[in-house]
Amino acid sequence: MSYYQNYGAPAPDAGRPIFALMKAWAAGLIVLLIASYLQTSYFYGTFATPERLESFSNVLWLIHLPNAVCIALSVWVSARVHAEPHRESTVQHMSAAFVVPVAAQIVAFVLTAGLPYRDLGALSVLMSVAVLVVGCVAGYAAERLREQD
Repeated sequence: MSYYQNYGAPAPDAGRPIFALMKAWAAGLIVLLIASYLQTSYFYGTFATPERLESFSNVLWLIHLPNAVCIALSVWVSARVHAEPHRESTVQHMSAAFVVPVAAQIVAFVLTAGLPYRDLGALSVLMSVAVLVVGCVAGYAAERLREQD
């Protein structure tokens, strides 16, 4: 039994769902930024050479799979940080988990749309959305499995 249950005081985030969401979003954003930085700085520089990126399977393994892992990690951390009394609401909990990667994807599309080397063809957009969905589902599933334990 916790201190809050013993003395009848409300839990720290009991009445403030927006603060619980903001805390989850901040944690998810920090994890996404750090993971993406490590991915672009170290992983791409080491493994993603122009010769290796000529085939679709190499692009899938060297670009899209690491992106999905970064997104899944961000979703997992956001969902784990989301405060306990507000986790019961499915809408709040899913918004705590998914807002950061979806917003990051939208910002990436908007910022890179006018660049000459960025091809926003149908396949590129479809693969980016597929990576986003796979990462979100994997991160949320990992959080739900952890929640059941």
